Amino acid sequence: MSATIQITVPGLLADCLGGKRRTSIEAESIDGALAAMLGKFPLLRRHIYDDTGAQRQHVLLFFNGENLAWIKDRAAPVRNGDRLDVIQAVSGG
Repeated sequence: MSATIQITVPGLLADCLGGKRRTSIEAESIDGALAAMLGKFPLLRRHIYDDTGAQRQHVLLFFNGENLAWIKDRAAPVRNGDRLDVIQAVSGG
């Protein structure tokens, strides 16, 4: 059963969401939420993944506050109100 997932991106990526920093998508699982986000907002893909398909080093994805890289069961069902946050780490000197 589908649930409504809240998506948040940093201000620098708002143009990928039509000028918004927050929106929502429908999904059934964590991986489904990620796929739905990239399907609905394809411009995000080049900011999250490099040309080889690897997640960019300075981009983090969080599901309900937990780093997506640490979640073992990404096929787990999602619930209304769950969150998927895209975070861009800033580096430099």
